[in-house]
Amino acid sequence: MTSPFSEPSPFSEPAPVPEPVEGFQIVLVANRGEIARRVIRTLRRLGIRSVAVYSDADAAAPHVREADVAVRIGPAAAAQSYLDIDAVIAAAVQTGAQAVHPGYGFLSENVTFARACAAAGIVFIGPGERALEVMGDKIRAKDHVAAHGVPTVPGFSAAGMTDADIAASAGATGFPLLVKPSAGGGGKGMQVVRSAADLPDALATARRVAAAAFGDDTMLLERLIERPRHIEVQVLADAHGGVIHLGERECTLQRRHQKVIEEAPSPVLDAETRARLGAAACAAAASVDYRGAGTVEFLVAADRPDEFFFIEMNTRLQVEHPVTELVTGVDLVEQQLRIAAGEPLAIAQDDVHLDGHAIEARVYAESPERGFLPATGGVLLWRAAPGVRTDGAVETGSVVTADYDPMIAKVIAHAPDRAAALRRLDAALADTVVLGVDTNIGFLRTLLADPGVQRGDMDTGLIERLPAYTAPEPPAAALAAAARREADRDAAAAAARPSHASALWSARSGWRAGGPAVAATASFETGDGRIHAAAPGEHAHVPAADVTTASSDDGLLWIHADGVTTALRPLSRRVAAEKRRAAREREAAASDPELRAPMPGAVVAVHVSDGAEVAAGDRIATIEAMKMEHPVAAPHAGIVRIDVAVGDQVRRDQVLAHVKEND
Repeated sequence: MTSPFSEPSPFSEPAPVPEPVEGFQIVLVANRGEIARRVIRTLRRLGIRSVAVYSDADAAAPHVREADVAVRIGPAAAAQSYLDIDAVIAAAVQTGAQAVHPGYGFLSENVTFARACAAAGIVFIGPGERALEVMGDKIRAKDHVAAHGVPTVPGFSAAGMTDADIAASAGATGFPLLVKPSAGGGGKGMQVVRSAADLPDALATARRVAAAAFGDDTMLLERLIERPRHIEVQVLADAHGGVIHLGERECTLQRRHQKVIEEAPSPVLDAETRARLGAAACAAAASVDYRGAGTVEFLVAADRPDEFFFIEMNTRLQVEHPVTELVTGVDLVEQQLRIAAGEPLAIAQDDVHLDGHAIEARVYAESPERGFLPATGGVLLWRAAPGVRTDGAVETGSVVTADYDPMIAKVIAHAPDRAAALRRLDAALADTVVLGVDTNIGFLRTLLADPGVQRGDMDTGLIERLPAYTAPEPPAAALAAAARREADRDAAAAAARPSHASALWSARSGWRAGGPAVAATASFETGDGRIHAAAPGEHAHVPAADVTTASSDDGLLWIHADGVTTALRPLSRRVAAEKRRAAREREAAASDPELRAPMPGAVVAVHVSDGAEVAAGDRIATIEAMKMEHPVAAPHAGIVRIDVAVGDQVRRDQVLAHVKEND
């Protein structure tokens, strides 16, 4: 078949005009960012009018402009906009939409929303209520599929149990255990417990995150499979009893249970295991009369890839669905629409063939060198790499806020084999330009170069075992470009000032009386506090097209050169000298007694009382931001003074507490 995702070629035949989807003239997309844009593209290709919804924070977002109609549904907070069922339904009714596509996240697996759509006479593009109810609860889903012959991980539900009961059952199941919320997904709230002593703190943390994220703190405890691989199977099922799978995706590369790199097919499965895994996924889907596109997730032991265990079923489109689309040529959004419209599947299992290899990297607005803290700010320049598929949420001029998930793009490479796909993805990441906001692109390239990743020898703990990420040194070409820019700015400023002195004083030529010229240098500071110097004449041979620059309102100079993006703050010679001296003094002094907030957020826990004696590394407080918790620990032993309370909103680098060293 002709794939809608193939790279254009002058020799390609034009794509055939798709058959219309009967009954759908207008579809509302109840989401934002890259997935809203992705759905809108398919709607446009099928001749269906699209309706976007947006919060106040997204009024100027790309998905709003690209839709045929856009409706405001509330303020920035998701609970008052994208999660407001009444507001979304009202927008659908107001615009005459016959159906709603929920994307992923937000209301995509919310059975109450599906019922509200049905009550309003609107088609919910997703499975029926039974599938949402059964698969939306990890405990119920596990028991259900086990009864239909799908292998599951040993464990138990903590629903209705006291902490003492949980501790007893945990001991009987055996450590290590994985504690995870029964509701929700995305790895939020998951805690690894290796001993009975660690269980109380893990339960408290998991319950707090689950209650905040899902409104349900019921826990599921399962045996932790050491060195697991995370493999999921894409299924399609219609309302006429047809169920097929489109192969598997390897989603093993995760950080804190959040997927980072995904690929299709898995490099470790043979044809026989792939068939068994696909059959198990189809059986799980058929057991709940599934309808639409869904994903059945499994754990596979790294040393026994022929053994697999059901974890959960996601009753929606997945973030990583593009890799399946690229290797199968099947538009999953189109299939969702056709199934929701009542059409039978036009694809049989024998029609599914995997062509080549596809790998996807998630680009996040975050600072890997600062512990992957989410980043915010304005996008001064966005440029996607040519020759690959990029599903982007931002463009030049977009603003990344702390209101939503920090993923801003997905870069997906497709090639005849895995090695070529890895090379192509790395090159594409090097060519992806995001200026104005920190991203994880440098970390992604480091991860792709890891020998285990290159060999396909991976498990879900690989990223956690890597050394702490350090931002690369600014390329010489970037420093030279920054120095040239500073020299040009100084020259322009000097020319604008009236002066009766010789031009030698402002030319910064390096001229010296009675001696050789000394090249003028400029100093810059990177985000990690390192000071760099460069002369304007260095790397003058580098073409301007190979270096991209932009300046932010706060004085930072953002430069992309040699596949690396660097944010530089120009410094005067005096300030640069002062900073170097202060750095030397800090190295010789004791650790800082002040504990500061790593990012803007809310204080969700204070773990010690004011005046308590703490040891180095003890958790003092926890900050929640962008759906993640960030613990702040004591830098050394001493007496703590708490400066904040639970519920306080804090800004980045605000002092949370002081730890005075014992005399």
